[in-house]
Amino acid sequence: MKDRNCAVAAAAALALVFSPAVLAQGAAKSVFTPVADLKWTNAGVPGVASAVVKGDMAKGASHFFLKYGAGFVAPVHHHSPDHYVTTVTGDLVLVVDGKEHRLLPGSYFAFTGKAKHAARCEGSQDCVMFIDARGPWDVVMAKKPQAGK
Repeated sequence: MKDRNCAVAAAAALALVFSPAVLAQGAAKSVFTPVADLKWTNAGVPGVASAVVKGDMAKGASHFFLKYGAGFVAPVHHHSPDHYVTTVTGDLVLVVDGKEHRLLPGSYFAFTGKAKHAARCEGSQDCVMFIDARGPWDVVMAKKPQAGK
């Protein structure tokens, strides 16, 4: 009797899991953005461009490509949202707490808690990164110490 009750419970659970309503609710969704379809826009800083693939960078969480032109240098700054990054092209160098980190294509890094960093794109190739930002994107420059202090 116990085995029969277990079998009935298992059958009921499977029926619920595979019901049309549950299947429709959890239906797979695919998104494709070929590189030729990326729409690069000036990011407001000479030598920097972005191409959004999901979300709105100014309003909330988003996924986007960020491109630094070859030779681009960004002084110490931070971003308000936590963000997770994979390098796509170029020779990206990040400076965090005075230590340099050279990140070649395929490398990963994450900045959380408004981590301060500087960045530069070395070599002759643009540095492209794919960014998963968890909130509205911004660039907050580090305050320079005042003279005499």
